[in-house]
Amino acid sequence: MSHVALALFVFFSCLSMVSAAPIAAAAELAKRTDHVGRGTWFYPGKGNCGYVDGNNDKILAMAKSFYDANGGSNCNQWVEIVNEGNGKSAYGLLRDSCESCGWNDIDMSPGLFEELDDLSTGELTVKWHFMAKSWSP
Repeated sequence: MSHVALALFVFFSCLSMVSAAPIAAAAELAKRTDHVGRGTWFYPGKGNCGYVDGNNDKILAMAKSFYDANGGSNCNQWVEIVNEGNGKSAYGLLRDSCESCGWNDIDMSPGLFEELDDLSTGELTVKWHFMAKSWSP
């Protein structure tokens, strides 16, 4: 009887260790930070990332201070943007920095801004976050 009890104890002990093991490595999990700020629009040209973009390209610029703090490492990274006023969302590619933007503000091309609201609105409250570096729509 004690051998059966010992065997069951060992079995369930091993089972509990397996079930407590993590299911995914930390590197595989995406860490997402939402930013809430002001969204405006601008006429793009050659941005800090080195590309020439037009009004219809779905691109954006982030605060120069944020860009510099990251050493420009977010160039060509996709961003999901949500207009907090109407719930519309869009994706844009980070290609520039914005001198007049606060830390969480973004400046969008007309083509990207129009996916969220009319250009005549001028300024939106937006929530945005970077997508994984390997992600694209």
